[in-house]
Amino acid sequence: MGRRFFIGMQGTQVSPLIGLPSAPMNGVPTISLISVFLFLLLALFLVVQRSEKWGANVLFAAFLLATSLDLSGQFLSDFYRSHATLTQLRLALALVQMPLFYFYIKKVCFLDYAWKPSLLWHGVPAVICFGVFSYFGVSHHLEIGYVLAVQVQYYVYWVVILLVLRKYKRIHLKHHSLQSDTYRWLLTITLVFILGNTTVLVRGVFELLNGFQRFPVLNVAIALFGLAAASWFVLNTMRKPELFTRVNEHAPQPKPPSEAEREKTQDEVEQVYAYMRTQKPYLEEALTLQELSAKMEMPAKRLSYVINQQMGKHFFDFINEYRIEEAKRLLRESTLTIQQIMYEVGFHSKSSFNTAFKKATAQTPSQYRKAPDTPPS
Repeated sequence: MGRRFFIGMQGTQVSPLIGLPSAPMNGVPTISLISVFLFLLLALFLVVQRSEKWGANVLFAAFLLATSLDLSGQFLSDFYRSHATLTQLRLALALVQMPLFYFYIKKVCFLDYAWKPSLLWHGVPAVICFGVFSYFGVSHHLEIGYVLAVQVQYYVYWVVILLVLRKYKRIHLKHHSLQSDTYRWLLTITLVFILGNTTVLVRGVFELLNGFQRFPVLNVAIALFGLAAASWFVLNTMRKPELFTRVNEHAPQPKPPSEAEREKTQDEVEQVYAYMRTQKPYLEEALTLQELSAKMEMPAKRLSYVINQQMGKHFFDFINEYRIEEAKRLLRESTLTIQQIMYEVGFHSKSSFNTAFKKATAQTPSQYRKAPDTPPS
């Protein structure tokens, strides 16, 4: 009974999205087959779709192929039982899924991320796994160690990936006035993978504590969750092939300014403030650093330096400060609705407007408008 909880010849590897032990006539093999089909369809789309992001797309296609091979144990268990070498290779390749996903995240987020031979160390666990299984075979004790190693690897990479996304968000906000769709998308799919694997892990522990008793309904429910996630994933990716924008990961450090440079910078700071006050470019919803620099006829790198280093603000926060001040004025002096004011000052969603407004005033727009004797800014 204990062997059925683990992987090995039963084709029950724990996958980052749906890793379910095969149980006869419970629908899991069929659902897994559909999920694999969707992943392969997306992988083909990413490979044949030539674009400036093709390198990142190929990495993600490789990740989907590795995941599909992993999930194939759900509906090809008889085949793998009769081909021990292929089983060992499939188990080993499960250890390259997270490195491939990590490479993909880095490639999508950062323009200056390039492949280096030193990155090959990420594949060492897979090589060791294949060597151990080839020499000793897939024994019960090795299966236990393998499952633990895979789970540790998954969560270590997820922590690193979340840190990468946080770094990308921080750099992006220095140059854009809106939150990045790339950040939201990559964070969402990462959290979906984490949720899926954690659910499967909890299910496995639950079965372990109940003497390896099978729960077919729970297995099918988890498989359906995985299928729904895969379907949503594929549809969103195909609907938004232009989704990703990248930034430079390593920004050059500025040299200490001279006296003349400090005077020039002070003039530029005053120029920026004057332009924002008189021209109100922040009222444009999708204003970017590049667009503002073109309007002011100031190089984008220079404008970024003035805002980030001299004013001590991210571009996103800098623009929102003006938007919030304008919103406060309209809330005091106009009869426009809050939604009309939101669009008027350059916000595109109620949640982002409310969040920014409350951060600046400790009140929601409604509370600010209703407050008696609201002082002007």
